[in-house]
Amino acid sequence: MATATKQAPTKDSANGSVRVEIFDQVYNLRGSDADYILKLAEYVDGKMRAVSEQTSTVDSVRLAVLAALNIADEYHLLKRSLETRSPEARQRARKLTSALDEVLEDGLRAG
Repeated sequence: MATATKQAPTKDSANGSVRVEIFDQVYNLRGSDADYILKLAEYVDGKMRAVSEQTSTVDSVRLAVLAALNIADEYHLLKRSLETRSPEARQRARKLTSALDEVLEDGLRAG
């Protein structure tokens, strides 16, 4: 299983920053939950490595876009299945989506 870092992640509790490595690139990301950020980074790293193994592409930007499309596909399939569930499940999905949006926005500002 791929990991987001070759070394232990560096956490700066003063500003909520986490140093991660995704597909051999280092990023300093900020958010309210450092462990969650690390899990997201590990997931993205794994997706990029899986796409890399399945294609002959060595361009990291192209791999990132293909990985993002795979993740978006997973997200929309799950979202569609949740839309047919109870109102409580839909409310939880909205909360999780908001949390993910917060982490991604913070990461883009920090990156």
